[in-house]
Parts: sequence; C-alpha cells; structure tokens
Amino acid sequence: MSPRKPPGRAQPQRVYQLRIELQHIEPQIWRTILVPETLTLPRLDRVVQAATGWTNSHLHDWRIDGKRYGVPDPEWEEPGQLLDERKFTVGTALGEGIDEFGYDYDFGDGWEHRVVVQKRLPTDPDRNTWPMCIAGANACPPEDVGGPPGYMDFLQAMRDPAHEEHLAMWRWHGGPFDPTAFSLNDANRAIKRVR
Repeated sequence: MSPRKPPGRAQPQRVYQLRIELQHIEPQIWRTILVPETLTLPRLDRVVQAATGWTNSHLHDWRIDGKRYGVPDPEWEEPGQLLDERKFTVGTALGEGIDEFGYDYDFGDGWEHRVVVQKRLPTDPDRNTWPMCIAGANACPPEDVGGPPGYMDFLQAMRDPAHEEHLAMWRWHGGPFDPTAFSLNDANRAIKRVR
C-alpha cells in the first residue's frame, strides 16, 4: 500500500481576467491581471497592490454587489457592516454574475479603483493558474501624495522647474517622476514576490 498524499490546495477551474482602473486621473492608469478563482481577497489585494505599484501602506476595502469586504475592526465598524475578506475567494465573491466592482485604497487619500471582470477563462495548468499582469499603462501615483487632486498638483510641480513647489516635490519624491512609465516585467516581478 502506498502512502497517502496530504490533501493539497484546490486547483482552480477558472481564471478571472480583471481590468483595474484608477479613477479620477487622466490619462488613465490601468492594469489587466489574471487571477485564479481560488485566490483569497487579501491575496487579491496584494496582487492589485503589486501590479499597480502601491506599497500596501494603507487600509483598503472591496465593494462587490452592494457588500463591503475588508478586515473588520470592531472599533470602527458595526458588526456585519464589513465582511471579513479573509473568508472569501475571488470565485466566491464574484461568481458568475459580477461584471464590475470597486476597490478603495488609502481612505485618507481616497484612491478609488473600478475593477471590470473582462473574462472568465478556463485554467491552463502550464500558463494561468497563478496571478499575473498581462497589460497596463501609466505609473502609479506616489503614496501619500494627497489623492487625485494632490497627484495633479504634484505632476504640475514636477513638470515645471519654475514652479514654486518643484524643488520641494522633487526632494519629497526622491528625484524625477515619469507619469507614463509602466513595466510589465516589473509588475510581474512584484506579483511573484506576493506571499
């Protein structure tokens, strides 16, 4: 009799192709990612953070089908107001019927993301059973820049050496900033480091 293998993690049967769009910014900052249905919502948060370029320095929540998911804090939320994201996977939260949902990051700066479910795909064990970024455009704003209005002020100051805040912003950011920069390879390297 051969020894039994311990039960492993469930193999995904479906992969979601999600387009993440940062709202209230022009030109649009976006990423397209593939994630297996078995990915938990906290891991999806880490993948979104890695793909977009955020540093996971602030709280977040998901708005899916009229419900909010995140990490409940009894000091802030009434019981039941915020569903514990650790208990849900992408597949259980999105199922077959959800085509769009929201992701909010950094409640102080107020970064709102629109997430569109572009496709539900069968898995290919050799290609898409792990999270990956497949497309994107434009650089993520720096953390703590002040939300969309602060980011627009930051860009204006960084572009214009004669701007009264140019040197202060340059120092604060630590050097130049290219708002059109995006590297698919860098995004996927960051996603690969997600644990």
